[in-house]
Amino acid sequence: MATLLPPPSKRQKTEIAEKARLQQDIQSIPDNLGSIRVQFFDQATGSATGPAVSVPVADATVKNLETLLNTLQGNEDDDDRVPYRFTYQSEGKDSQTIDILADLYHSLLKPGSKTTEDTVHLYFTPQAVFRVKAVSRCSASIAGHGEAILATSFSPVNSSTMVTGSGDSTARIWDCDTGTPLHTLKGHTSWVLAVSYSPNGAMVATGSMDNSVRIWDAKKGQALGAPLKGHAKWITSLAWEPYHLQQSGSPRIASASKDSTVRVWDVISKRADIVLTGHKGSVTCVRWGGTGKIYTSSHDRTIKVWNSQNGTLIQTLSAHAHRVNHLALSTDFVLRTAFYDHTGKIPDSEAEKVATAKKRFEQAATINNKIVEKLVSASDDFTMYLWDPESSSKPVARLLGHQKEVNHVTFSPDMAYIASAGFDNHVKLWNGRDGKFITTFRGHVGAVYQCCFSADSRLLVSSSKDTTLKVWNVRTGKLAMDLPGHKDEVFAVDWSPDGQKVGSGGKDKAVRIWRH
Repeated sequence: MATLLPPPSKRQKTEIAEKARLQQDIQSIPDNLGSIRVQFFDQATGSATGPAVSVPVADATVKNLETLLNTLQGNEDDDDRVPYRFTYQSEGKDSQTIDILADLYHSLLKPGSKTTEDTVHLYFTPQAVFRVKAVSRCSASIAGHGEAILATSFSPVNSSTMVTGSGDSTARIWDCDTGTPLHTLKGHTSWVLAVSYSPNGAMVATGSMDNSVRIWDAKKGQALGAPLKGHAKWITSLAWEPYHLQQSGSPRIASASKDSTVRVWDVISKRADIVLTGHKGSVTCVRWGGTGKIYTSSHDRTIKVWNSQNGTLIQTLSAHAHRVNHLALSTDFVLRTAFYDHTGKIPDSEAEKVATAKKRFEQAATINNKIVEKLVSASDDFTMYLWDPESSSKPVARLLGHQKEVNHVTFSPDMAYIASAGFDNHVKLWNGRDGKFITTFRGHVGAVYQCCFSADSRLLVSSSKDTTLKVWNVRTGKLAMDLPGHKDEVFAVDWSPDGQKVGSGGKDKAVRIWRH
């Protein structure tokens, strides 16, 4: 006898109806609207590309606009075609930026932002040419640490090496291709809370609860000289000086501490050139921007902006009502990877490396011929703030929605998105330009500790107290991959800058490497 399927439940029925409605919505562009004139402008320079072109409204989809723009730029071959993201900026005192998601009709004409009589000025920014695949399987689970893993970071060079810091007082460098430990970095006498590769990948810095920072040779795994001592309490965060700002052969690193100070060290001489004092509580995070400013957040509810040359305080950003846990810069990814990019080509000379790193930073940060470095802060007051410290000490936007403390925040490499992880079990996605809420990624059943974007900004991975990692599709807001396997809470996660692997670690003391 044939098995009868049970009738669809009420929930299934509403899901099917919603799906049908959405599909109908997308397909139904009225075909009697005639044409609309479109002119393209480069988001970075503000200059026009080609004249205004008349496009039938029924055909004004993002895909067709992309083809048209590539044609205007002379990218006729399929190989040369560049994917673009389009936005429209409305005029007037309440000007707002509208993302063109599917087509001009649904984004501009239907809501009444524009009529077919107007010429529409569309601003374009290129999206990543390469595509990162969602990691889907654990290629290695490596034991070695004797205690929980508290921090992890991939080398900026490629996805072959990764460093982890642990509660067993050591850091370890791993070969992620073979799934074996390369070096154990011994010397700290307490938990290693922060680990960071230098932008050229040659050195690793570690910060510990023993109040010291140590610098190691990333290839040999050996300590480079004595530890950097001076902090009175433990180290909470580390930030290297961006590669294009370093004095040749003498990189600097900033360390934030629970002792309310930040120290800027000369890595070669092992001296603290500058001590940044002014915070009245533990400094939770430090970031070193591409224009030479150092940003610090603290339990004293403030964010401070410093001059990295002489250590003077430029401004204090006050808006949070509780301790500030984390900071992210819109340029973090390009500063982290310096002169490395997805092509794998490395400049030959030192001067070329510096020039490439500077050019990559400037290209990424330029909007309308101005270098813009945005900052986002996450706090125990359940909110985040988006800042443009260069132009104002007032926040650009207040990001509301989390129901509990916001633990971690990050910008996508293309600066279009911000992702936040909270103790309310949620990961939230926001517009990186104006801080507007986009969507909530639901699926974790425990606090989310960290999240990290793929290099092409199309995927996001999050690590949680619920023992899982989850990979999310940024465009659809849906779960792309569930990655169980850890036996306990996952404290740390990183996506390699080349997009090939994800590394994670946590309470179960095992490092896991994930790949597609």
